[in-house]
Amino acid sequence: AVTLHDLALVRHPELFPRWHRLSGRTAIGPVARAADHVFAVSEFTRQEAVDLLDVRPERVTVIGNAIEPVFSPEGPAAEGDYVLAVGTLEPRKNLRRVADAAARLSTELRVVGAPGWGGVETPGWVGEVTDVELAALYRGARAFVFPSLYEGFGLPVLEAMASGVPVVTSRGGATEEVAGGAAVLVDPLDVEAIAAGIEDAGARRNELRALGLQRARAYSWAAVADTVERVWRELA
Repeated sequence: AVTLHDLALVRHPELFPRWHRLSGRTAIGPVARAADHVFAVSEFTRQEAVDLLDVRPERVTVIGNAIEPVFSPEGPAAEGDYVLAVGTLEPRKNLRRVADAAARLSTELRVVGAPGWGGVETPGWVGEVTDVELAALYRGARAFVFPSLYEGFGLPVLEAMASGVPVVTSRGGATEEVAGGAAVLVDPLDVEAIAAGIEDAGARRNELRALGLQRARAYSWAAVADTVERVWRELA
């Protein structure tokens, strides 16, 4: 069995370096089709596997994802009045529009993530941090902003909700699925919409905090393990 976390390389090869496209894109389809079974981390990714890789629907099971206990509303919070974004500095994460939206609101932006590709630079980049530091940044943020252009799941959305911060994320795709009605949804291509989403999230902070905490509890590693074990037993 194989697990598909996303199919960004197949759906949007133009967002990746040439060596990524050459080394990874051609192998994904044959490997998925040859596997006895395919796990997908979201219903969105399951449908992408069917549409893009020609995998039969009955051979794909959604297993979800989960986060570590460090991401919770209890614990220290970073100081300051800022919005937070998390993601590798790459075109898919849409960080330039996040920075433009924060600038329109005259709001400090802090960005956590590894250096990437595509010449992406952003104000407020703090680099990579530990999970403990990231959890504190989530808790202290006015809002968490994640208008990614494409995700297979969107783990930072779940981390942020579990940490008690209101979330702004992309309408459509996996991030809307993960948010499950507990986030402000925006058009990721519209800077004004992202800025308005940040303001909306701040105004609805208490409501979204409660909804996000409830939504985050719907995901667990125990549930993932139970589903994987069930499928393995069926294949045996």
